[in-house]
Amino acid sequence: MERRKPNKARGRRRRPDERKGGFNRENDLESWKPRTALGRAVKSGEIKSIDEILSSGMEIRESEIVDSLLPDLEIEFIPIGQSKGKFGGGKRRIYRVTQKTTAEGQTVKFTVLAIAGNSSGYIGMGSASSGETVPTRKKAEKEAKLSLFKVGLGCGSWECSCADPHSLPFAVKGGAGSVEVTLKPAPKGTGLAVNDTCKQILSIVGIKDTWAFTRGQTQTRINLAKATFNALKQLRSTKL
Repeated sequence: MERRKPNKARGRRRRPDERKGGFNRENDLESWKPRTALGRAVKSGEIKSIDEILSSGMEIRESEIVDSLLPDLEIEFIPIGQSKGKFGGGKRRIYRVTQKTTAEGQTVKFTVLAIAGNSSGYIGMGSASSGETVPTRKKAEKEAKLSLFKVGLGCGSWECSCADPHSLPFAVKGGAGSVEVTLKPAPKGTGLAVNDTCKQILSIVGIKDTWAFTRGQTQTRINLAKATFNALKQLRSTKL
């Protein structure tokens, strides 16, 4: 009997236009027909900066707006699921699978958690669930882009006090479910002294040095990720 190869968790993925067989970002934007006034302003070139939109408080309802103004944006997926089986058991994967028995039989639902960022202070997060993997992933990507905001980075560590935006300007706290995450600024060279889930989120924002303290059921990855994201929200109105 042929031995099956274990599935590998895919926490990170390339930009869509870099994937083999994926859509081309430029061609997709060229065929884009905006449905909102903001989208039309971006398409016509009237608005050329994502910061102009975020600072004004305008709501982004089309993901193509973000694609147009942040061409270097990347999408990653948080490994919130776990593989089952003899050979792949215990390995992290991006899909969390739940099963439910109904009168029609057993149904399967896939849940995905996506994050968007460009390592320059921008971050967005989106989750989606459905009975198919590809539509779930695409919906989560779209939601991550629509929730985008800019994090005010800085150096709030008394041990460092430099002017470089390598860390946080001050300590922030966020929660989701029973999980609570506290992020504190750290001096240069500390690195990301956090767990893998927090590290993935902080890296895509562009934070290089920080300490993190967690409480609650942190093995629930989706709540841990959302708590970290909610902590970063405390910095979105910070102007340095």
